[in-house]
Amino acid sequence: MGRFAHLAYTPSVREVQREQGSAVMADRRLLEGDAPEPLTEAEAEFIASRDGFHLSSVSETGWPYIQFRGGPPGFVHVLDERTIGFLDVRGNRQYITTGNVRADGRVALFFMDQARQLRLKLFGHASVRALQDEPELTERLAAVRTPGREERLLVVRVEDYAWNCHQHITPRYSEAELAEALQPVRARMAALEEENRQLRARLAANG
Repeated sequence: MGRFAHLAYTPSVREVQREQGSAVMADRRLLEGDAPEPLTEAEAEFIASRDGFHLSSVSETGWPYIQFRGGPPGFVHVLDERTIGFLDVRGNRQYITTGNVRADGRVALFFMDQARQLRLKLFGHASVRALQDEPELTERLAAVRTPGREERLLVVRVEDYAWNCHQHITPRYSEAELAEALQPVRARMAALEEENRQLRARLAANG
């Protein structure tokens, strides 16, 4: 988290840390160095398992903008230990994130698994690339992608990342997660219903 802390702990943040008594803890993070940490297999697997994430960009006027990006698990591809990307499809055609990235590539990404109370946050530099300019990359990112009309590629060079504390994450489950969790219960209910059907049939046969 060394690089992440160096990016996040601005002078005003440091001032608040001193006021709130957490400066010593923050100092330890800053001592970890300022070199970007490579994404490991743990981060790659977590990103690939997510069916959505929040993406924050910043405008020329300094206003942050947060947008949700969703798709099938794996639609965000880890290209290497410092790079992730996905194929962007047509949405409401406001293009706020695209315009922001064109002016200032700094972004923050927030991946969350609420069922397991896990979250991963990343800082990076994003770039928008034309589909026709990079056919090999387009093919790779199109292997798993969000349904819709293809418009561009969005590639993020990861500056650093940090796993967040699980505190205050409300457990929630997607339809697929609920289906998997309830499968044994549904199987048991089906077995009991069949058992009841057979018992009723025997009772009816015996008058």
